[in-house]
Amino acid sequence: MPDDLTPQMNAFLDKVAEAGIPKLVDLTPQQARDLMEALSAARLRDFPAPDVVYAETFSTGPGYGHVPVRVYKASDADDLPVIIYYHGGGHVIGSLEIYETLCRFLANAAGCAVVSVDYRMGPEHRFPAAAEDSYDALRWVADKAEKLGIDATRIAVSGDSAGGNLAAVVALMAREADGPAVSAQALIYPVVDYRGGTASYDRYGAGYGILEAPTSDWFREHYFANANDMDDWRAAPHLATSHAGLPPALVITAECDVLRDEGVAYAKQLSDAGVAVEHTEYAGVVHGFFGYLGLVDEAEQAHGRVASYLNGIWGR
Repeated sequence: MPDDLTPQMNAFLDKVAEAGIPKLVDLTPQQARDLMEALSAARLRDFPAPDVVYAETFSTGPGYGHVPVRVYKASDADDLPVIIYYHGGGHVIGSLEIYETLCRFLANAAGCAVVSVDYRMGPEHRFPAAAEDSYDALRWVADKAEKLGIDATRIAVSGDSAGGNLAAVVALMAREADGPAVSAQALIYPVVDYRGGTASYDRYGAGYGILEAPTSDWFREHYFANANDMDDWRAAPHLATSHAGLPPALVITAECDVLRDEGVAYAKQLSDAGVAVEHTEYAGVVHGFFGYLGLVDEAEQAHGRVASYLNGIWGR
C-alpha cells in the first residue's frame, strides 16, 4: 500500500482490497448504486447512525422541482441554522440512505439542521438536472424556513466531491439570480473541473481508493451529454466569469486525492476575487475520507472543522 497514507487509511484500503470489491468502472450505473447501497447497509451494522432529535423526508413539491429531501435537526429549537448538504458520487451514485450517518453526525457536530438533497443524477438525468434540483432545494428551504423551524438568514451550502461541486454552483446561481441569501459554503474536496489534467491526477490517479483517474472518466461519461457541457460554469464553477460577491468559504482537501489540486486552486480563485476563504488540508488521507466515520480519525476531525467554521460564521 502507499507509504504516504496514515496507518488507519492504509488499514481501511487493505480491507477494501481483501474484500474484492469491484471497481466502479467495471459496473453499470445501477450496479454501482446497488453496490454502494449494500456497502452502506453493512457499515451501519458496525457504525450505527447517531440519534437526532428530528428526521423527516419531504418532497420540495410543485414550483420547487419535486426534489426529495431529508431534514435532520440536532435540537427542537425553532430557529436553527441549516446546512443544505449535497451528496457525492460523481453525479451518478449516492442517495439519502447512503448519507444518513454523515448528515446525522454533521447535524449533531454543528448543533444545527441539515437538509440532505436527493438530486437527479446521470445517465437518466444528465447535466444540468443536478444543478437545477440543487438550486430548487435552496429556494425551498429559504421559502419554507419558518415552517421547518429554520433561520433563513443562516443557510449554508455544503457537499463532498460532486456535492461540493453542486454547493459551489448553487452559491453562484443564487448570486446570479439574486436568490436566497447563502451565509457560507463548505466545500469538501469539490469537483471543480471534470477535465482533470492537474498534477494530483498524475500522482494519485491509481491505488488511492475509490476515485481513480479512470473513475472520473466514468462519471463524466454518465453525467454529461456532450463534451461542451463541461465548459458551462454550472458544471465547472471555476469557469464562472466572476467569483466576486460570493459567500465566505471553507475548502477542505485530502492530500492523496486526484481532486486535491483543483480544490486548492478554487480556494485561491475565491480569495483572489475578494471572498473570505479558509482552506484546510488533511494529510495522508484519500478522497471520500469525510464519510469514513469510525474508520479514520480525520473524518470526525473534518466534521468538527466544518461545524466550528459554520458556527463562527453564524455567530454561535
